[in-house]
Amino acid sequence: MKYLYLIIIIIMCVSKVVVAAAGGDTLRLSLQQVVEMAKKNSIAAKQAVTQRENKYWQWRTFKSNYQPQLSLTGTLPGYSKTYQQVLQPDGTILFQPIHNDNSSLQLDFSQSITATGGTIYGTTQMQRFYDFDRKNTLYNGVPYAIGYSQPLFQYNALRWDKRIEPLKYNESRQAYIESQEQISVTVASYFFDLLLAQVNLQIAETNFTNTEKILKIAKVKFDLGKISKNEILQLQLEQLNAQKAVGTAKRDMEIATLNLRTYTGAEGDDKIALELPPSTIEMNVSADKVLEEAFANRSDAIAFVRRIAEAKRDVAKAKGQSGLIATLTANLGYSKSAPTIGDVYRSPQNQQLLQLQFTIPVLDWGRSKSRTKTAEANEQFTEYAVEQDKQTFKQQIVTQVTLFNMMKDQLVFTARADSIASEKYQIARERYVLGDLSITDLSIAFAENDQAKRDYIAALRDFWGAYYQLRYLSLYDFEKNQKIRYEERVD
Repeated sequence: MKYLYLIIIIIMCVSKVVVAAAGGDTLRLSLQQVVEMAKKNSIAAKQAVTQRENKYWQWRTFKSNYQPQLSLTGTLPGYSKTYQQVLQPDGTILFQPIHNDNSSLQLDFSQSITATGGTIYGTTQMQRFYDFDRKNTLYNGVPYAIGYSQPLFQYNALRWDKRIEPLKYNESRQAYIESQEQISVTVASYFFDLLLAQVNLQIAETNFTNTEKILKIAKVKFDLGKISKNEILQLQLEQLNAQKAVGTAKRDMEIATLNLRTYTGAEGDDKIALELPPSTIEMNVSADKVLEEAFANRSDAIAFVRRIAEAKRDVAKAKGQSGLIATLTANLGYSKSAPTIGDVYRSPQNQQLLQLQFTIPVLDWGRSKSRTKTAEANEQFTEYAVEQDKQTFKQQIVTQVTLFNMMKDQLVFTARADSIASEKYQIARERYVLGDLSITDLSIAFAENDQAKRDYIAALRDFWGAYYQLRYLSLYDFEKNQKIRYEERVD
């Protein structure tokens, strides 16, 4: 009997050496390395960068609305040779030949005033007309003119945009950080899918090898008349099941590997061997701290403020489009026509404009009032919805913190259970070889050992999943005690 036990130990040692040698060509990756790969190469990461750039340029477009605008327009040349109808004094029409060059150039300046919603503008222009048939040249110009246009009793879009657009931009910046952390959450799930598949394959191969060895020992026992034929059949059935489990585990591992490669953008044909992530993290998490950071960092928190502001803006817009609507325009400048350019700028004639355009709805059958009441109702609804979303937001965070702390304790218990199950399995196997244990009890030890290892991987998955969820929900690194930041450079 001791001889048989020695043979089993030698076979197991040789098996371990063979397995170790077979793992030499594989690419070993930790959870952190996989997360970094996904943040760098995944399609989700590239989409997040593109979305960030989109929002950045929208922000730049908004800011340009508050800067002075300068534009040059013109028609140069304006050559024309054709026939045009000319109305005669007696009411008849003659078609006269036209052959001229009518060119113009105009430089315009404008500056919006945020406080009032008005616009200051200025212009200078020059027009040149040359008649090829009569060899006649004329110039008409505006040396300079300035004006001011002021909407009265109207909605001031500039002021509301200046209040809302910065919120949108900050919201997009935080959303980009969230998208990076969401990638961590997603890829961690793929990581543990593959890790579990690899552990299942390892368990299946080990079970198959051990079952094979035990079957050899059982056959010797059977030849010596120490066990029954039924026990041999039971072991053969165990061996077949273990062989089937190996095939299933290989299939699952191939699928999990493909999913991980696809998401992370990993290239190459090297096999991937994942390392077990650590079972502990040096960090303390309290619900109050997570809530504080979440309301300071999350895009949702900014969106709460933005949604209320947009609702108030809609009310102001509805009121601004009701009742009296007027625009006051004032313009002052100089203009003159002359045969030369220099003469246009000598003693030009002043030009003045002052006008008030207005619209008053005399009878609209309550349309304006309905618009305003609708906007006010939407504002009230938005306030309720935001309050509800805040409550859900808080509840989600508190729940996640509770889960994370529970997962830390659960992981310790699961690791201990795995250790005990493994030790129990080793003892059961030795007792079976020595003839001190039935095949039924040995099978139970097999199953408990396998389940304990899978439970440990599941506990690791829950723990690290909760960890990345906390980062995503708070945008705060509790290991380093600092806010999570990413490079924001846009080319």
